Amino acid sequence: MTVAGTARTGQAAGRPKGRWISDWRPDDPAFWETTGKKVARRNLIWSILAEHLGFSLWTIWSIVTVRLGAYEFTTDQLFWLVALPNLIGSTLRLPYTFAPARFGGRNWTMVSAALLLIPAVLLAVAVSDPATPYWVFLVIAATAGFGGGNFASSMANITYFYPENRQGWALGLNAAGGNIGVSSVQLLMPPVITAFGLAAAGLVWVPLIVIAAAGAWLFMDNLTTAKADPREQLRVAGRAQTWIMSFLYIGTFGSFIGYTTAFPLLITSQFPEHGGLVGLAFLGALIGSLVRPAGGWLADRLGGARVTLWNFAAMIGSVGLVGLGLSTRNVWLFFGAYMLLVATTGIGNGSTYRMIPAIFRAKAVEGVDPADEKAYAAALLAGKRNSSAAIGLISAIGAYGGFFINRGFGTSIAATGGATSALVAFAAFYAVCFAVTWWCYLRTVGVRFVPSLASARV
Repeated sequence: MTVAGTARTGQAAGRPKGRWISDWRPDDPAFWETTGKKVARRNLIWSILAEHLGFSLWTIWSIVTVRLGAYEFTTDQLFWLVALPNLIGSTLRLPYTFAPARFGGRNWTMVSAALLLIPAVLLAVAVSDPATPYWVFLVIAATAGFGGGNFASSMANITYFYPENRQGWALGLNAAGGNIGVSSVQLLMPPVITAFGLAAAGLVWVPLIVIAAAGAWLFMDNLTTAKADPREQLRVAGRAQTWIMSFLYIGTFGSFIGYTTAFPLLITSQFPEHGGLVGLAFLGALIGSLVRPAGGWLADRLGGARVTLWNFAAMIGSVGLVGLGLSTRNVWLFFGAYMLLVATTGIGNGSTYRMIPAIFRAKAVEGVDPADEKAYAAALLAGKRNSSAAIGLISAIGAYGGFFINRGFGTSIAATGGATSALVAFAAFYAVCFAVTWWCYLRTVGVRFVPSLASARV
């Protein structure tokens, strides 16, 4: 393997000191087995750690808000503190998408991890002063959006490291490792806050952030094959498939991040007599994260569009059960249905994400003769670049769902005292997602299918 930069001649291919790899051919079976697999695995491990911490800081306010009783904020104000990081994080995902191609995946992972020190330290400062005004809390909550941006850059970077037939599992594992950060926060922060005070909710992450940034710098790699002009990458915004998948991802990932961050406040506002269940809120995020790779695995075998279609149907049914639990004041029905709902968002996350590289690969190689190895390899690389850019844009748009869900709950509770109106709106949206998935990817009459998907039209 040829290594650019400051790599020393004769050094092991898997550990280039210059950290810029110029010869990268993961779709070549021989290269993958002898060199690629080891390098890809190492980068994936450190990517997961950095992304995990990003999700942890991004969603830290889902737990902090239920401990702010001394500040006498309204439920709607508290939902704003949970929603704002989603809004900012979603917006940051667009520039974060292009950062690995511009600066290098290893370089940007180190920088993006280090930026997490800002929301961690500011949170500790804010909660240490009982006179901190609400607007300051809003500003500090907004900085937690740095963690939301990490997902886009991490996924865009890891796409380049794995061959097409392993991307479903690799991307699912990378995403799940990050998504579990929500569960980590909701599991670990309540006892940490109880033992050491609210300021510890920020300070406890500082040493871990330092480790992640240092590990990215020391052990990850940049790929010259991932270098791309941001203007060229933005061309994916002109493709219909980018926006169709963005819409569907609002329904899957946007729902995951929205439901998991809203859960603690939803429990305390709708079932105040069962406030102790906040200690179990982490289960939703954990389940949704762990099943995400299963969604990618199912999509690898059954087709992403088929899995996504029926998953939206399951989400509609789950929302109905959550509403039934609320209307009957049955906290255990509500809790169980909510766990099921979050699990379906995890399956959908994996299946929709698996569709993206398959769609753009199929479009790139369409009309290219596989016998022309040079042209076919160039088409595959172009497809990966387009896929990487599309993944970032889709993840950015999709993450706005987290903001809409939290604001939906907050607005519904402020207006009616309950969350039923919001749930009805969410179910209607999933019905539209079901129809869009079927119409765009699963119709069989007069439709030209993407060869590598067998169940997706472009």
